[in-house]
Amino acid sequence: QVQLVESGGGLVQAGGSLTLSCAASGSIFEINTMGWYRQAPGKQRELVAAKTSGGSTNYADSVKGRFTISRDNAKNTVYLQMNSLKPEDTAVYYCNADLVADRPYRSLEVWGQGTLVTVSS
Repeated sequence: QVQLVESGGGLVQAGGSLTLSCAASGSIFEINTMGWYRQAPGKQRELVAAKTSGGSTNYADSVKGRFTISRDNAKNTVYLQMNSLKPEDTAVYYCNADLVADRPYRSLEVWGQGTLVTVSS
């Protein structure tokens, strides 16, 4: 069984910073894309940032220049450094991985349980 475990959410004042971490564990053959999504109350889940195994990145326009996604492929871990946080960044942040599991060998999309980020004004 493959799972993603997130950490690092919390309460921060506007203008502050937080770093989210997400570690994948289990019978993993390879991880293609790892990323972060968020869902604010009453809104749909949206992509925040994603990074492929080859290093390509994709950011939502609303976070460009403020958030940075990085990966430690040896540790199957993805990070999201969030700077200059705004109240509108308040949401539950979910880690996502597009990977290939083994035993048995198969493609999977896996989600973390979510971590709450609250930005106060």
